[in-house]
Amino acid sequence: MPNFGRFGGWMGIRDFMAGYKRVWEGQDKAGFAALFTPDGAYHITPFQVQRGSDALAAYWARIEHQRDITLRYTILSETADGGLAHWHVRYQVASEELFAIWAGSTGTGLPARQPGAPLPRLILDGVLQAEFAPGGLCTQARIWWHSMIDPVSSGANG
Repeated sequence: MPNFGRFGGWMGIRDFMAGYKRVWEGQDKAGFAALFTPDGAYHITPFQVQRGSDALAAYWARIEHQRDITLRYTILSETADGGLAHWHVRYQVASEELFAIWAGSTGTGLPARQPGAPLPRLILDGVLQAEFAPGGLCTQARIWWHSMIDPVSSGANG
């Protein structure tokens, strides 16, 4: 049975990733939550999960501290009720708060920066695995990712 979701048709990994790109680049926290069932789960690490529409939207609110976002993706595998995609995103950090969150998530602490120095651009690269309900919305999405400061924006050669 095909999945028919809120987006006007079957939602498999291709439609999910198109929506994921749209809501990340468009900074749309309500749109992010709408990709999921009301009790849907987004595993941001193997040990951290955001579950339910309110938690998903609250988590996605951090994108308000990103600018000049570009996301690309490649579908790696697709089944009737799930799929796997590789994704790659670049964005400009637009707040000290987001920079501190990012640095904490990498486990390396805050990289050395001069007071008042511009905030960096970040690169995130990862894999997303998603499962879909018969109604077409995502029930579970898991991401595995790594990040680094964009060497082009930091002036480093790479």
